[in-house]
Amino acid sequence: MLAATFAAVFVALYVGHSVGDHWVQSSCQAADKGKPGWVGRLADARHVLGLTLTKMILLLPVVLLLDLRVSALGLVLGFTVDAVTHWWADRRSTLARLAKVVGLSDFYSLGTPVHPAAPATADGGYAPTLGTGAYALDQSFHHVWLLVAALIIATV
Repeated sequence: MLAATFAAVFVALYVGHSVGDHWVQSSCQAADKGKPGWVGRLADARHVLGLTLTKMILLLPVVLLLDLRVSALGLVLGFTVDAVTHWWADRRSTLARLAKVVGLSDFYSLGTPVHPAAPATADGGYAPTLGTGAYALDQSFHHVWLLVAALIIATV
């Protein structure tokens, strides 16, 4: 039963993450959350609030309809870990520093004009890709913490 609870919670959080990060987040939040100072911090906080509410809204019917055994403490701790780590990574400079520390700066800049092997069109102009290294590292960072949050929610 515990494994099934974990699996159901993780799926709901994963879907909630995708919806909240891509559909609920406003363009202003996306543009401003990496800015220095309070403008960036508050934009990031508004984004994480909407994201967390989205995850809660999607998890609620899963818990109720599947009769999952989760505790209030597990929910609070799991959502707190997820929200704090998401906010931290989305400040952008923090994740960029982490990428540099682990030797992934080139990958972080992949798909952007600053990357040494930036893609180019036939006439030499910038050719954007479907994603960037920064986006891939951002999402995989969030996925690890979704896993941790789901484990907390399922087991506490």
